[in-house]
Amino acid sequence: MNNFEFVLPTKISFGEGVSQNLADEIKKMGHSRPMVITDKGLIAAGIIDKITASLAESKIQYKIFDGIEPNPRDITVQKAYQMAEEYDADMLVAIGGGSSMDTAKAVGVLMTHGGTINDYEGLDKIQKPICDLIAIPTTVGTGSEVTFWSVITDTKRHFKMSIGSPLIAAKLALVDPLLIESLPPSMIAATGMDALTHAIEGYTCKAAEPITDACGIYAIQMIAENIRKAINGTSKEANANMLLGSLIAGICFGNSDIAGVHCMGEALGGLYDTPHGVAMAVLLPYVMEYNYASDYEKFAQIAKAMGENIDGMSPEMAAFTAVKAVHKLNKDLNIPSLKDLGTKAEDLPELAKRASVNVSVESNPRTATEADFLDIFQKAYQ
Repeated sequence: MNNFEFVLPTKISFGEGVSQNLADEIKKMGHSRPMVITDKGLIAAGIIDKITASLAESKIQYKIFDGIEPNPRDITVQKAYQMAEEYDADMLVAIGGGSSMDTAKAVGVLMTHGGTINDYEGLDKIQKPICDLIAIPTTVGTGSEVTFWSVITDTKRHFKMSIGSPLIAAKLALVDPLLIESLPPSMIAATGMDALTHAIEGYTCKAAEPITDACGIYAIQMIAENIRKAINGTSKEANANMLLGSLIAGICFGNSDIAGVHCMGEALGGLYDTPHGVAMAVLLPYVMEYNYASDYEKFAQIAKAMGENIDGMSPEMAAFTAVKAVHKLNKDLNIPSLKDLGTKAEDLPELAKRASVNVSVESNPRTATEADFLDIFQKAYQ
């Protein structure tokens, strides 16, 4: 067994109503001027008011930055940072999906290090811990509440850059199933498939280790067992299990890595601004088809975790059953095709080029070159 390290700098509080403890948690940290980072949709839905009510009751002043968009941009990070500086914020609260949480981590970097977020692209460029951050997820896909990665779009390059360090992790994650009760089916499908991708890539990538394997395979099973029920609105428990599955998948890939699906999906998001979860769902089975021969045993375990019967199959067929299971899941969830997303055939070589230089390309379980990524894109496109 190879040596490994496992880091989880974030305290997790999970359960119905834990988001109402926000004011108490801020006081425990010794802060009094938090800035909330979120999006206009959550404000319109009344979710932000429900969470911040405890701040008003506790007479804690706060400022809201609501300019978060899908695939958050470097210019958005700069705007949020300027607001935090003008307000003299002493900590950050991120409420929303991965876009809000990734932006908050990036703002925290600038509050403690200065410069622009583009200065910190890559792994371990951060020198000291960011300001205290509380993350409150409102989707079932990101896992960003427990990871130490921030993915931000460089608007000049139209490229999704990754900033990674345990020093940017949230200090506390308040994970409240009540906040996802009104998620529309399309959002559950997209973010849920994002979480499944996190679990599968974290479990199969070259950086995987025993603890991430345990988290990954458990998250795969939990998501596969609950995503259809959550979308159909037939089970409150299924929603909570999806939120927990997303959290555990975040712990998995946060300590191992992502791989080819994210390399390709982030290229797609950078060039086309494609919603991240949808990009993951579209590309996942095609990258799995490329990768499954790298480890028949692990891919067979994925098939079992997804509820497939692989008894009596050859190792190769058992592994390939995982690929078929994800194709079937995409069909059941009405996931669009690569063409449906508006991808242009003439852009596929550029997308492959961008995928091949992603920070996580070396973690893919099977070596993937620019030509390999182009072949996968072409198969998904056809």
